[in-house]
Amino acid sequence: MKKILFFCCVLLGGSFAIAQVEAPQPSPFTKIEQKVGLTDVTLEYSRPGMRGREIFGNLVPYGEVWRTGANENTKITFSDDVVIEGKTLKKGSYAIYTRPEEGKWEVIFYSDYNNWGNPAKWDEEKAVLKINAEVSKLPFEMETFTIMIDNLSNNSADLNFIWADVAATLTFEVPTEEKAMASIDKIINGPGAGDYFAAASYFHDAGKDLDRAYEWIQKAVEMGNDAYWVLRRKSLIEADLGKKEAAIQTAKKSLAAAEKAGNPDYVKMNKDSLKKWGAE
Repeated sequence: MKKILFFCCVLLGGSFAIAQVEAPQPSPFTKIEQKVGLTDVTLEYSRPGMRGREIFGNLVPYGEVWRTGANENTKITFSDDVVIEGKTLKKGSYAIYTRPEEGKWEVIFYSDYNNWGNPAKWDEEKAVLKINAEVSKLPFEMETFTIMIDNLSNNSADLNFIWADVAATLTFEVPTEEKAMASIDKIINGPGAGDYFAAASYFHDAGKDLDRAYEWIQKAVEMGNDAYWVLRRKSLIEADLGKKEAAIQTAKKSLAAAEKAGNPDYVKMNKDSLKKWGAE
């Protein structure tokens, strides 16, 4: 009986230990997803409030690196390379740090975004881009720290950092024209070798019209896509169509290319197929 009571007490104690009180966070998290032209921009950050405190020059000291928000890193993600003040920032995710001054802000895009606040040890090589932002005084006070992506156009947008009576603004440019023209050229010029390969692979895997799959895989090769994996697929389609001699010749080409590339998986697959098809 005592053992049963002890076991029940352990269970109850464990239940109380894992229970957590749910309460509002003082700096709530927010996530913004914005399309700028044809580029996806995602912003994730936590938003502290003024709560009667003096912000810049006090809570956020001038001249020191600030986490630019609260809690985990403020993170921004670009799906394409962007240009800021004539400097290219490669596509990807970055922590945003800032160094506020009374008349200017330095904005730092830091490649390591897995920190709680500032990094334990600052690595200058990870500060991939530093840009000065334009600073202006507001005729009102913003109680909650806010980052806005606005002034949207096909080719650019503004990134605004707003808190208290201060706004710091950066303009970034996106490659809309380049992406749009590439899309237009692709449609006008028709499918590429990769498109034909993907279509042929799908039809072959799904057991659909093999004649069409063969037509497409031939076009992929004719357009210069004669990689060993493409030739491997072509040989399989030929074999399934009963074109045994053609399949053997294509598999030999795929084997040679795979050996040259040092891919043992494709070497083995081609050798197995050639043996199966009775190649000499």
